[in-house]
Amino acid sequence: MNVDELVRDALREQAAGQHPAAAGFADRVLAVRRRRRTRRIAAALTTAAVVAVGIAVPLLDSGKKDVRPSDVVDQKKTKAHPHQSPPRDLISAGGTTLAAYYVSHTVKQTKDSGVTRRTYYLLNPNTGKYVKTANWSWLAVAPGLRTAAVLEQGLPAARIGLFDLASGEVKRWIQVDHGVGGLAFSRDGRQLVATTYSENPDLVPIPKKLKGGGEVTVQTSSHRTGFYVVDVASGKARWSRVDLGGGPGPRDMINSRQDFALTDDGRHVWAGNPMGDTGKEFWDLTGRKVSAPAGYRYLEWFVDAGKSPNGKLVAGDFAGEGWKTASWVIDAYTGKKTKVRGQQLLAWVGNNRLIAWDIDKEVKNEFHNRLVLVTVGSNKEVPLSGFRQGDDADAGRWEPVFAQP
Repeated sequence: MNVDELVRDALREQAAGQHPAAAGFADRVLAVRRRRRTRRIAAALTTAAVVAVGIAVPLLDSGKKDVRPSDVVDQKKTKAHPHQSPPRDLISAGGTTLAAYYVSHTVKQTKDSGVTRRTYYLLNPNTGKYVKTANWSWLAVAPGLRTAAVLEQGLPAARIGLFDLASGEVKRWIQVDHGVGGLAFSRDGRQLVATTYSENPDLVPIPKKLKGGGEVTVQTSSHRTGFYVVDVASGKARWSRVDLGGGPGPRDMINSRQDFALTDDGRHVWAGNPMGDTGKEFWDLTGRKVSAPAGYRYLEWFVDAGKSPNGKLVAGDFAGEGWKTASWVIDAYTGKKTKVRGQQLLAWVGNNRLIAWDIDKEVKNEFHNRLVLVTVGSNKEVPLSGFRQGDDADAGRWEPVFAQP
């Protein structure tokens, strides 16, 4: 069995027997499977409720009074710190910026269960430094690096905060009737999709030790209920129910955290379905299930980078051992594949470069990886951060949160 087949089998095995992917389990099987960008499943029954909240949303204009240092604003510059891991100083390439990173750990609640907690290190745009914050259980940064959407500790949350990165303050709160567990901005930052859950999606079972060695983990089910689509400027939020279906089977088809995201044009919501035929499902903004829009056939829910800004290319999964490690970049309409350097594709920088995790060519350790800048059609690779230490589940391994220009 070659490496490519090993990766695919491991992904299917993990989805089928999954216990929830705690946020730190990001780079298992040659670091392809990142759980942070988890998506959605289930047959969709639509019920919509509207929550109208009047707010004045901060900082989503074009930045006329921008207080960020020129390093952050200048989209042509690359700011790299290849000797810092975790980073202390701003990392950015072509306007795509490491807006934050987080470190996960499990807090035991009972003898059988715990909850994954994230400690975020958020970029202060005034100083270019990453600052630790323990306030948020979930954080998403809008394009332009001016506003973040945040959830308080104790998911599912009863309100969504709009956080001003420059001042370090929450400017407005959006109250919701259905508890929220995950957030993601649209490509243009005008919309926000909030995934709702009836229980904390970050609950994890504590493995039971077996006599004579080994352990067994109890499988967990999804408690996802639907999604809000929030108009960021007005604060109006429409909720749509997405049922998982009856019985334990359908609930076990997706991960306990399987968040929604918006398509690039903001017209559809989508999410992963690890056990489905295509691996993903789509809905309109009212929660009605629809076919995949044009250009989304090759999208993978576990590959963070997604589609290029112009929509022509899709970041794919692990492609084997070219240059030691390689990933696929796929034509969104023809399916033609091209290999690019990198172990795991994380974010686009323009339409032909990407930020990725990659390993040291001299070190045979799939977890000893760092942020790099790679280019489609080139064997050049530019280090952006230092190497992460430890194994997949080790404490202290950090996970990036990127913001587009």
